[in-house]
Amino acid sequence: MTKASVREFKMPDVGEGLTEAEILKWYVQPGDTVTDGQVVCEVETAKAAVELPIPYDGVVRSLHFPEGTTVDVGTSIIAVEVAGGAAPAQEAAPAAPAPAAEPEQPAEQPAARQPVLVGYGVATSSTRRRPRKQAQDPAARQAASAVQSELNGHGAAPAAPATPPAAPAAPAAPAAPAAPAQRPLAKPPVRKLAKDLGVDLATVTPTGPDGVVTREDVHAAVAAAQAPQQTAPAAQPAAPAVPAPADRPAAPASYDSGRETRIPVKGVRKATAAAMVGSAFTAPHVTEFVTVDVTRTMKLVEELKQDKEFAGLRVNPLLLIAKALLVAIRRNPDINASWDEAAQEIVVKHYVNLGIAAATPRGLIVPNIKDAHAKTLPELAASLGELVSTAREGKTSPSAMQGGTVTITNVGVFGVDTGTPILNPGESAILAVGAIKPQPWVHKGKVKPRQVTTLALSFDHRLVDGELGSKVLADVAAILEQPKRLITWA
Repeated sequence: MTKASVREFKMPDVGEGLTEAEILKWYVQPGDTVTDGQVVCEVETAKAAVELPIPYDGVVRSLHFPEGTTVDVGTSIIAVEVAGGAAPAQEAAPAAPAPAAEPEQPAEQPAARQPVLVGYGVATSSTRRRPRKQAQDPAARQAASAVQSELNGHGAAPAAPATPPAAPAAPAAPAAPAAPAQRPLAKPPVRKLAKDLGVDLATVTPTGPDGVVTREDVHAAVAAAQAPQQTAPAAQPAAPAVPAPADRPAAPASYDSGRETRIPVKGVRKATAAAMVGSAFTAPHVTEFVTVDVTRTMKLVEELKQDKEFAGLRVNPLLLIAKALLVAIRRNPDINASWDEAAQEIVVKHYVNLGIAAATPRGLIVPNIKDAHAKTLPELAASLGELVSTAREGKTSPSAMQGGTVTITNVGVFGVDTGTPILNPGESAILAVGAIKPQPWVHKGKVKPRQVTTLALSFDHRLVDGELGSKVLADVAAILEQPKRLITWA
């Protein structure tokens, strides 16, 4: 009875298409009472830190993972004993001739309510388990229950004897439900990965919860295919080692051996590394450079700081650089585009979501200002100030980092003259701004100290040729040299 009243809260997809999240902090412990909507933990995804509310009332039975553990979306992270919430379902269980239905019933209960977060209570969980609950052969149900009680890594071996008893159940029940039970369980991103790598999921040994195939399983299958002589000895120890993350202690922030320190790569840093590798080896990068006298722009910055219309707003060179880039994009709209690999099309955007690369304690993130092209200079200043403050506080939402069209990275704040920036995935151009400092410069026929900086524009050469990239960079430089062009070119 007690077991039937326990509900499992699964790691939701708090963004769009995220596959995992790291548990940063638990706000509850076993024995604590929780209510519907109460925040029980904070997790960090590849995009942001998010607090998770529990979707029902009850008492915390157990926490399945310690702080610092990275958990796949859809994996149960906390068990809550609900007072009577699952009792009716438990009473109905004897009516079905399925002893194995009792432990499965609580796991399926959350799917009956509306999810409070994107990705929570996905219908795929109940769909996968429904065929097992409809099996008519008691021996098959007992075998299925035994399989679930074993380590997930052994799921491939016991699953074979469980399949034959399920066959005679087909005449007693519709044949359609039996088919999903034979289909390998995997999340859409894992299926796509397997398809891209040419791996048949039916040949992969699953190590995830409930026999779900994980990304690591797919990669292991590829490695085994490439090195068949190592498959036999490697397969045995690999299975039991992977599927029990809850039994392992939380990974420390770093490993210090005295002579070197190893820092686990996860969360934002892990996502950034993967994105940059993917971008660098997918889009053919071209980078152009220009050094420009920005003395007049620096004078304008000081004037705007005294302007009442900018009172309380953050006014700095980045503001005018951003505005200059927006004007350059309006003059050369084809730069604001993306490459659709599947459709083999160039998608030109008629809006600009301006990304600003920001260094945070959790790593580099690129939130963007939505519809920056339509903002006045004071509005742009307000948006920049809010973006930077939110990023530094670690409160940037996942939506703020989605949908960017072009990016600015300001390496000059670190005293760096310039760099070769890597494109933000899905974008066609990124502008790097170097340090602004006094340099000898020929001005009006004489060598004088002027405020000078170097700009670097990287672009995707599949859709941006040298002429277009050069025009955009030249326009930005021309505006910063003569900021009155912000008016004449507007």
